[in-house]
Amino acid sequence: MNLSKVKFDCKYFIGDFPCKPNKERNKICDSCDEYTPVSKRILIIKLGAIGDVIRTTPLVVKFKDLYPDCHISWLTHFPDILSKKNIDQIYKWNFTSAYILRNKKFDIAINLDKEFEACSLLNELQAEEKYGFSLKDNHMAPATPAAEHKLITGLYDSVSQANTKSYLEEIFEICHFKFNFEEYLLDVDPDFDSKWMKILGDKANGKKIIGLNTGCGNRWLTRLWPTEYWIELIQKLQQNDYCPVVLGGPDEDAQNKIYAEKTGCYYPGTYSLQEFIALTNNTDLIVTAVSMMMHIATGLKKPMILFVNIFNKNEFELYNRGEIISPSSGCDCYYGTSCSRERHCMRDISVEEVYGAIWRNL
Repeated sequence: MNLSKVKFDCKYFIGDFPCKPNKERNKICDSCDEYTPVSKRILIIKLGAIGDVIRTTPLVVKFKDLYPDCHISWLTHFPDILSKKNIDQIYKWNFTSAYILRNKKFDIAINLDKEFEACSLLNELQAEEKYGFSLKDNHMAPATPAAEHKLITGLYDSVSQANTKSYLEEIFEICHFKFNFEEYLLDVDPDFDSKWMKILGDKANGKKIIGLNTGCGNRWLTRLWPTEYWIELIQKLQQNDYCPVVLGGPDEDAQNKIYAEKTGCYYPGTYSLQEFIALTNNTDLIVTAVSMMMHIATGLKKPMILFVNIFNKNEFELYNRGEIISPSSGCDCYYGTSCSRERHCMRDISVEEVYGAIWRNL
């Protein structure tokens, strides 16, 4: 066997390590019956945030449908959230990764981040087709005209507020596709999944498990639902034979302990991202404001009640699983970090309204 016999274009070829057919079945390139040439080499640049990375994964579904033997690479700040089962090569954003990608060749390269470093990299890549956002004359620019509208919505609130398309419709159009409800891709660790199936099963004892994601991060605190409303909802769920479980990360830990203390509901604590995904996977429905949890729940195909106030609700795709609830009085603070009203608009989402939506969706 010599180098001229190596099938460098095979989808199983790794480059510095034996491929799976060789490792598991001792196959050699010049006689391998599993040789499958790569049909397209595709790179997706979506660096962050975690939720935005998750909600970009339907593009992988689309590309795999169009080009079953394609090779998909992804560059991100959050490699651990991406599906190893469906994405061939995952790069963490750093100098080494950027250097490697500049020296590779792709059929298609897509940048969906309006960040200067990502736009700069798209300019430098060797790719037959480029989509998304690039740099021109020292400013961000559309790589093709299809990205122009999405770029403008980030520059003018009035244009953003008038938008009627979901994020998924927009990114599919940027890539010259039509969104057809391709699903998110999100892996669940089987060991963590089994663990939480047992724990939550014992806690619920046959009752429906309602995951209550009580926080929304620290960037836009105007999304928070009032503390007394969460307590009232928990108690109402308990009275009606549901099993409420409060969920969140380190930022919500102290408050969630208070909810558990005041109501007796179950609060599991905080965990790694992969364990948190498995925990969420063992609920029957999620209640949350716009947050990373929204995207995790969507990726797990969970029914969801989603609070939306400061954002354009058209942006969010629930796949006909759940409801979006907005304040009955509207919201005056588009993408606002502080409320301009004396009475916060989130107080106009009632407990009865949320409970009714939970009941309808279960």
